Amino acid sequence: MPGTVVVWNHVTSFFRRARTRVAATPAALRERVVRNTTDAPAAGTEPTDAPRPRRNRVRLIGAATAVVVLATGGVAVADAHKTVTLDVDGVTTTVSTFSGSVDGLLAEQELDLGARDTVSPSGALQDGVDVVVRHARQVTIQADGAEETVWTTALTADEALEMLAARGDDVRLVASRSADGGRPDLSLDLTLDGPAAVQVDGGTLTVPDGSTTVAEALDALGVELTALDRVSVQHSGDRVTVVVNRVVVQDVTTTHEVPFNALEQQDASMYVGESEVTTAGVPGVRTVVERVTTVDGVETARQPLSDGVTQAPVDQVTNVGTKKKPVVQQAPAAGATGAGTPAVGGGDAAGLNWAALAACESGGNPAAVSSTGKYHGLYQFSVGTWQAVGGTGLPSQASADEQTARAQMLYNRSGAGQWPHCGPRLFG
Repeated sequence: MPGTVVVWNHVTSFFRRARTRVAATPAALRERVVRNTTDAPAAGTEPTDAPRPRRNRVRLIGAATAVVVLATGGVAVADAHKTVTLDVDGVTTTVSTFSGSVDGLLAEQELDLGARDTVSPSGALQDGVDVVVRHARQVTIQADGAEETVWTTALTADEALEMLAARGDDVRLVASRSADGGRPDLSLDLTLDGPAAVQVDGGTLTVPDGSTTVAEALDALGVELTALDRVSVQHSGDRVTVVVNRVVVQDVTTTHEVPFNALEQQDASMYVGESEVTTAGVPGVRTVVERVTTVDGVETARQPLSDGVTQAPVDQVTNVGTKKKPVVQQAPAAGATGAGTPAVGGGDAAGLNWAALAACESGGNPAAVSSTGKYHGLYQFSVGTWQAVGGTGLPSQASADEQTARAQMLYNRSGAGQWPHCGPRLFG
């Protein structure tokens, strides 16, 4: 290692230079040197070739020891230097460091970890180790139809979905919509390995190679989003699938019929048993406005906005007669003198002069209708009276025979008083 070489050469060359200088020093200089030591001979004493005193040997031993210590320090420096691989959110670099711990390495690289971030391994730093750092990020998921925000250290949608699989089978990552053109942002890549697809408008499209984000995938396939469309990512078989749900919200107006009330009022100008509708009933209108949400054509929500009667109903009014019917006495039989008058009602209606009655009431026209529109047919039935003797529809629409038969029924029930003006003609 460079540190080892530098330290060792410095000490070695210094030691060699020291030895060279001592060997080349003249005797007088060597003498001064010796005398400058604490073990120098007394004045007047000449140097001899006797062995060096013990203290000088100790000094030499100390110098040699210093050389060994410096050399050992070089080895320690070499041991402290490490080369490691640092992986930060999938971005890998090779780092040379003298740090003894993972925390020290992260501090050197100015990497701050949050409470949810992860780093592996931890503790002492070993040479050649792979240090993996993952920053946690928030993602929105949909599980069983409910949305919530969770934290994940996954780098891809595929990895995040695998981590979240324990929450249930139908777990989706919900892409947010950015303010920049509404582009969908997942904050995670779609997948690093394996195929991806886009499910939209009833079909499935394969994501082109090189598209790593949701926005890139949709752009590459020409999929345009409206402001309300929803984008999510889920597992579909063995691949990651981007699901685009088309959302439509519109106000829908519907109308409903409001029934009218039927009222009756007494009418003294009409005989008992007669009735007439004087005001026709008209149903009202109730208008309801609702905001309807559909997802891919299926209704998912309906919110009422307004509900009220926009057209009031018109009550139907029917006049019911209260006037008592007059009692009509039968005329005496032809040629009879002093004959009494027959009782009203009863008797053989078939033997009476119905043609005369019809001629008096309607001019003998079965389809005749009075100028007021209240009375119909040969015998000018009111609708209520006609119905009272079993008739249906309008009397003027029935055959002449049916009209006569029902007139006879009315006579048998109530007598000739039903025709106060023309009734006596039955007996003529």
